Amino acid sequence: MRAAVVTKGEFRVEELPTPVPGRGQVLIDVVRCGICGSDLHARVHCDELAELAAATGYGHFMRSAQSVVLGHEFSGTVVDYGPGCRKRWRPGTPVVALPIQRQGRQPHLTGLSVAAPGGYAEQVVVQESMTFPVPNGLSAELAALTEPMAVAWHAVRKSRIGRRRTAFVIGCGPIGLAVVSMLKAAGVRTVVASDLSPRRRDLARRCGADVVVDPAVASPWDATPRTSRISGATDILNLGFDAMERLRRIPKLPWWYLFRAAHTFDQGPNTPVIFECVGVPGILDQILTAAPPMSRVVVVGVCMQPDVIHPATAINKEIELRFVLGYDPGEFRDTLHMIADGTVDPSPLVTGTVGLDGIDAAFGALASPDHHAKILIDPRSTATAP
Repeated sequence: MRAAVVTKGEFRVEELPTPVPGRGQVLIDVVRCGICGSDLHARVHCDELAELAAATGYGHFMRSAQSVVLGHEFSGTVVDYGPGCRKRWRPGTPVVALPIQRQGRQPHLTGLSVAAPGGYAEQVVVQESMTFPVPNGLSAELAALTEPMAVAWHAVRKSRIGRRRTAFVIGCGPIGLAVVSMLKAAGVRTVVASDLSPRRRDLARRCGADVVVDPAVASPWDATPRTSRISGATDILNLGFDAMERLRRIPKLPWWYLFRAAHTFDQGPNTPVIFECVGVPGILDQILTAAPPMSRVVVVGVCMQPDVIHPATAINKEIELRFVLGYDPGEFRDTLHMIADGTVDPSPLVTGTVGLDGIDAAFGALASPDHHAKILIDPRSTATAP
């Protein structure tokens, strides 16, 4: 099969042996594969990523000296099965799969490990237990977006945002745009999207953002009327005074049970939920400094460099920080069906398609935020420019 192989940051298209599915694995023909921001990082910073992965217990991340087939956002059709499979689907069935394989008890990240070649190829091996048939005649292009949209759905779910809380999405690259889409799919009434790029702001509107802000011109925090009376530490303290004065007007009321219930059900002031989708040094501290008190900040962007924050700022404002990564199989399956039944439309993210010979040009195009969001690879296309 033909595949795009990267070694020391350089791509070349090679003829590789047809992959052989192992026990519990399925061989699929790749129809579309998305280029992810983590692929852009891995191309040039994989050694740093590997050290970080090793520090957290995963020792098989790709290294720059290795020859690796990238690609973990793919859709395809069933070709053949390895031993020990239930053979759930006929050959030719459209499927998507979580980009993870297991060899014995050792997991490998598909497209990010030399032991698990990815979807920048005509064929890829997936785990049968992590594979799902594509429903409702969904196109291969949109099915391939299941993986990045699942990342966004996981972030939205972990945020525990209610429909009436305002969401701020800081950074409208592919993941930021996916978060905007998933917030609207979840019924969040007001989504504010902020990005310096006019192109990305336009895509954010198409993804459903209610308010779009150029942070070089205006502050996203002032873009909507405040839904909470809390704007500083004084307001937090007065909130306690006001609540106690009202509650103690009622004789014999066990008011402390109300506080316990509020904690149990995570009820409190209607403060915003902020999704950091930039992932560059300094942005998190900027958010902690500018965000309203008692906000919840969900860190989705992956910052690869050391960063500095002022914890006392977050402490004094009682800002909650949540870090998110990936998704679980249930979220992946649910995302696929949300796309297939029209609950969410990720089509605005797709801005170009190339063949294997166009991957290097696609990576170059994605270095600029002014034209493309998500470029897909069609392994059988001859297109060399997105």
